[in-house]
Amino acid sequence: MPIYDISQPVLSCSVYPGDPTPQMQPLCRMSEGQLYNLTAFSMCAHNGTHVDAPFHFIKDGKTIEQIPLETWVGECFLVRRTGALTAGDAREILHHAEAAGAAERILIAGDAVVTAEAARVFSESNIRLVGVEGPSVGPVEAPMEVHLILLKKEIVLLEGLVLQDIPEGRYLLNAAPLNLEGFDGAPCRAWLMTV
Repeated sequence: MPIYDISQPVLSCSVYPGDPTPQMQPLCRMSEGQLYNLTAFSMCAHNGTHVDAPFHFIKDGKTIEQIPLETWVGECFLVRRTGALTAGDAREILHHAEAAGAAERILIAGDAVVTAEAARVFSESNIRLVGVEGPSVGPVEAPMEVHLILLKKEIVLLEGLVLQDIPEGRYLLNAAPLNLEGFDGAPCRAWLMTV
């Protein structure tokens, strides 16, 4: 049973415009005569492959540790699209996901942008998670409206995925984030497995 790693490498990941780049700092190195190797790193919670909790755009929204693990782990439906998703596109995606028995988590492969009208369709369904390959679910130049529509309904976001070689269909998703208490987002090592 193949497992697909759908995460970006942390140090070379894409970074949202204006966010700090991940940094690695060697603290101890055996090659320098020390007894062990030890490394520190720093990064923005929204670098590379990461999740957004409601607190990202909602003042009193849930933070990462307040989201049940079942939200991030379970069956999902992967669909491939390009361009701005319309309400009709969102309804079609949900229809296919429901037919596949995996409508709680939707992953959208390709150069697709969730518009406000598509986000409203998703927000009226029973989904828990929307994931995309881009650095933001909504338009990069104006992501707030789409984030608010989805996060107000506690539909969490999974951004920065690597899906170009993954066929459409139903999978088991694990996108559990680091347990960063009080955070608005967190990096994750997301993977898919066929079911």
